[in-house]
This record gives sequence, structure tokens and C-alpha cells, in this order.
Amino acid sequence: MNPDKVRWYLRRLGAMSPVEMGWRLHDQVLHRTWARHQVRPGEAVTAVARRVGPGFPSLLPSDAANGVAPEAAEALIRAADQLLQGTGELLGVRRTDLAAPDWFVDPITGVRAPQGRYAFRIDHRSEAETGNVKQLWELSRLQHLTVLAGARFLTGDDTYAEATARQLESWWRENPFLSGVHWTSGIEVGLRLITWTWVRRLLEGWTGASALFEDNERAVSQIYWHQRYLSSLRSRGSSANNHVVAEAAGQLVACFAFPWFTESPRWCRRAAALLEDELRRNTFPSGLNREQASDYHGFVAELGLVAAVEAAAAGQPLPTPTWELLCRMVDAAAAFLDAAGRAPRQGDGDEGRAVMLDPPTANRWGSLLASGAALFGPQPWWPAHPSGVASTLFGALAPGRSVVWGRPSRRPSHFADAGLTLLRSAAGAEPEIWCRCDGGPHGYLSIAGHAHADALSIEVRHDGVDVLADPGTYCYHGEPEWRHYFRSTLAHSTIELGGRDQSQSGGPFLWLRQAQTMAVEVVTDDSGDPEGWSAEHCGYEVLDPPATHRRRVHLDRRGSRLDIADRVVTAGRHVLRMGFHLGPSVRAEFEGRVARLRWPTRGGAGSAHLSLPEELSWEMHRGEVQPVLGWYSAAFGLKEPTTVILGVGRCSPDLGELRTSLRFDTEVRDRSRLSETAQETA
Repeated sequence: MNPDKVRWYLRRLGAMSPVEMGWRLHDQVLHRTWARHQVRPGEAVTAVARRVGPGFPSLLPSDAANGVAPEAAEALIRAADQLLQGTGELLGVRRTDLAAPDWFVDPITGVRAPQGRYAFRIDHRSEAETGNVKQLWELSRLQHLTVLAGARFLTGDDTYAEATARQLESWWRENPFLSGVHWTSGIEVGLRLITWTWVRRLLEGWTGASALFEDNERAVSQIYWHQRYLSSLRSRGSSANNHVVAEAAGQLVACFAFPWFTESPRWCRRAAALLEDELRRNTFPSGLNREQASDYHGFVAELGLVAAVEAAAAGQPLPTPTWELLCRMVDAAAAFLDAAGRAPRQGDGDEGRAVMLDPPTANRWGSLLASGAALFGPQPWWPAHPSGVASTLFGALAPGRSVVWGRPSRRPSHFADAGLTLLRSAAGAEPEIWCRCDGGPHGYLSIAGHAHADALSIEVRHDGVDVLADPGTYCYHGEPEWRHYFRSTLAHSTIELGGRDQSQSGGPFLWLRQAQTMAVEVVTDDSGDPEGWSAEHCGYEVLDPPATHRRRVHLDRRGSRLDIADRVVTAGRHVLRMGFHLGPSVRAEFEGRVARLRWPTRGGAGSAHLSLPEELSWEMHRGEVQPVLGWYSAAFGLKEPTTVILGVGRCSPDLGELRTSLRFDTEVRDRSRLSETAQETA
């Protein structure tokens, strides 16, 4: 075995508890014994034993399509028409083969993953063996098929249904039980079950729906195999993050939608209990997700809502505490969005969706809020959230659900348990200044797989435009240098000491040592909104001599200025690098120790002055590769050059505060007061 792989396995074992090691051993034994159950491509499928029961409980009112807003329906139909032509985008790759895809070819590397090999003998982490496996898995979530089926539901045009059926038959035929790379990850198994449930529901009324699903032994076998897999193999211990939520949600949804098997009642009980428990474990009391990755907050919230809607529609609703938790998650999402409806970019993100009922280009946060509004009712302070296909259908399946206890009456800006603090303009003021301050735990569980080494970093937007930007994610597998950069301390707007990250990486989804951050103070104004924040972290206590980084940030709303003060407490003289990463649309010019920033906006142009600490030497970098520096990823699979303003020096016992000021040139206006003035003038 490759020595690097051996070292990785040893590091990974070090992150496991003895109990988890026992479960992993159990799973390995199961992997070996299940080899005899593999069904190879081309083999005849043995009929699965089914108990007597109903066909498919559609549960959607017959007039549900009429409730979809015309613009939402038109957008979904346009996306479906593109798919009929074979075109679309998956994880940053423009595809032209989506009308009849090869489920095993990675479009980036051209590598074709093994199709007939036993799943648990495939190393999906090896690009040489599978190519970029994320590309393969994303396509085989089959979520583009809910777009096609949704178009059939809205239009009654059988062309969409027939295209959906061809691809489902192809996938089922070419991916029998435990053959190939699509059986190596439980999260993918769970998400496919959700997709199949909604495809079947949206095809209700098409004459071929029953023949495609409940009267099709291949389809029935696949649904059984997927549930059998999840009932025996699930993410555990240090891996029980969003993956186990997806596995539980997928099984629960399938148990209600396809209750055809002897094991169905037992699977349903276990999946419901697992989902309720893992949603609670994965979520802070404030409603934010514990992975410290904003995109996964949306993903887990969607998974919970999809499963809760299915259970309610089946007449077996999840307990009230779970509904209340889901409501807190949606309220938290509504609270952290900026003026443009964009979420923070903290930690990893791959744009994963629980189910694709709106077009892939739709704002996932607007869709989440619209679904939350349909199920819980919106709060007055929520941003705008036009209804879509998903929210309309969720509301039709589970109407009248109301959660009223403990909801915030005004927009929260400080989530103490998650360490997320937002400094932003007063409600109604524009253009909005929005600043996210990172002062929370490093990540979730011992491996903190989706966290970045970003303690005390800040992310600043002006009217929704990235000014000081979080770099994003770009990739997971296959490009280790890029994976390392986008997770590194140097890629974030904070301080790096001693040429090392605050937290020590042990692999693309493993942190061996995690920086612990402590919020020192949050200062609020007369209305209770934060205007100042300070925190420190211990990630550099491993240096010799040790060091502590402390940061204070203050927003002067009246002066449209953000002040940042950094102090490094140490007896040593470590190399210090402080980076300010600009958004990709921002251009910078130096005027002494002041950087003049300019960027395009919806209304013309924005500008600001960034005054930098004189104790450091400053220079600009952009789009460099040796070493990697100055890059931004707008979405998974995409990267583009951006400018980083980098200060270099040394810390010392007598180094004082490093003071930075970001002053926006645009005067902040209060929309409500402007409206009142205009009415008085009229």
C-alpha cells in the first residue's frame, strides 16, 4: 500500500473512539460477507419479496400544480427543456451529455470508474481509479430527473416523463446492488431514495408511472437494496455529520413512499429515531449547524424539512421538538443572509440539495425560506422569499403546521454557541454593510471534516458584493494542493503565524489539531444589535514560544467604517502574515499604506479605502500558483483569480496593536426614512 495512504489511515484511526473502532470493524466484516450478495451488471434480477400493501401514496392534491407561481413554473420548465437537449451544469462543469449520460465517466479527467467491480473493493479516493468521484456521485444523485418530472407535473407533457423513465431504467440497469462506485457512500444512497420518491410523485397522472416503479421488478429491487444498505451501513462516530442525516432522511422518506417490504415498519421506526437524534446532535441550540460550514446548514435544514413533510403527509408526523428545531434552523438562515440573499461562505460548501424541485439556478436560500414560510409562517424581519415549486408542494403536503414558541421577534445577529457574530447596517439602511466575524468552535466532531482554518477571520460585503471575501471551497478530491489552500489560514482574512495553519490538517477531511476560539466580548448598540466584537484563539500555542491571536472589530454605522485591531501575545518573534482577500470584482491600488478599492455595483460603482498597519510590509498578489495564493471559488468546481493584500512582518513582545480601517465612500441611507420624506414632499 502507498505509504501516504498508510499514514492517512493511521491518522484517521487516531480520530476514532474505541466504540467507533468497533463499529468500523463490524462494517469491514459486513463488507466482506456482503460480497456474495453482489449483483453484477447484466445478471438477472431476482424478485424481491414484498408484503401486501398499497401502491404509491401520491398524497399531493390534484390541483397542487395550479398553486405554483407562474414565474416559478416557467423557470423549472426552461431548465427541463435544456435537459432534454442534454445541456446543464454540474459542479462547475458544463455538460452536453445529460440526455443519455454515462454514469461512470468523469468529465474532468476522462477516467471511467469501475462498473462491475464489488463496491467495497473500489478506492473512490483515488483519482487514478475513479477520476473525480464527486462529479460521478453528483450526477448519480439523479436530481436532474426531478426537474424533468416536475416539468411533466406542471405541463402534462409526456415527453418529460419519457426522458425521465429512460434515464431511470438506464441507472437501475447499470448499477445493480453493490456493483460500482455508486454503492460506496451512504449519503448518495439516501439522496437517491429522496429523488425517486419525488420523481414518482411528480409523475402521478402519467400512464407509465406504475409500470416504471411499483410494477417494475428492477425498480422495486433497487428501492429495496438501497434501504437494506442504509439499514445495515451508516455513517458513525467521527463521520456522523450531514452524511448520517441524509442517510436517515432518505430511508425515512422511502419507507413512507414505498412501504412495500416486510422490513418497512422496522426501517421506518429506526430511521425516524436516527433522524431526530442526529438533527439534534448536528445543530446548536440557536439553530445553526455545528459543522461551521454555512452551505451544510442549508443542506441539513432541507433534509430535515423533506423528511418531516413526508412523515406529516403519511399521518406519522415527527415529534414537536423536531419541528421546532427545524423552525429554528430556518429562522437562523433568514438571520444570516445579506441584502442580496446570500449566506456566509464559512467552511466547505458543494451546493448539495436534499431534492431538486426548483431549477438548479434558483437561490437555494430563497427556496429554503419560502419552504419554511409555507410550513411555519415567516417572521416579519425575514428577507423577501418568493414562493417556488418546492415551497408550494411542501405546503400542499403538510399544510397548517405552526411553530410559535420561542421564535425571535427581531433579526438575530449574534449566535453565541456557534461563535457567529454579524456586524451590519441597521435594518432599512442601504447600501448594507455586512460583516461576519468568526469566533466559534473549529468544526464538528473529532475530524471536523468540513471546517477551515479560519479562526478570527472576517467576511465583509457592501450591498451584497464581496469586498473582503471568504475564498470558498473549490474541490474535495484529486487536487490536494488546491484543497489545502482553500482551507488554509493564509487563504482567509486573518493572521498566520510561523508559516503554519492555526489548525493542523491530516487529510482533505481530517483535522488532527483544532484551534479553540473564545469570544471575549460582543458590544451592542441601544437597539441590542452588535456593533463591536472581540475574540481570541489558541491555535498557535504549539509554537515555541507559544502565541495567542486576539482581534477586535467595530462597525461605525454612521461613518460607514469598519475598524479592526489585532494583537499577538507572545514572547517570541514568529513570522507574521496578515491577509485581506478581496472579492473577485474588487480592484485595488496602493496609495502609500492605503489601498483604494473599487468595484461595480447594481447601481454603478462602489469604493472604499483600506488603511493598513504600518508595522508590516504590504504587497498585492493575484492568481499565483507557485505557491498558490490569491484565488476565489464562487461555487464548487470553479475558481478564479482574486487579489490578496498581504502584510508580512514579525511579532514580538513589544509589538502593539495592528490597526486596520476599512472606510466605505458611499453614504448609508435609511430606506424607511427616505420613503417617509418622499411621501411628505409629495
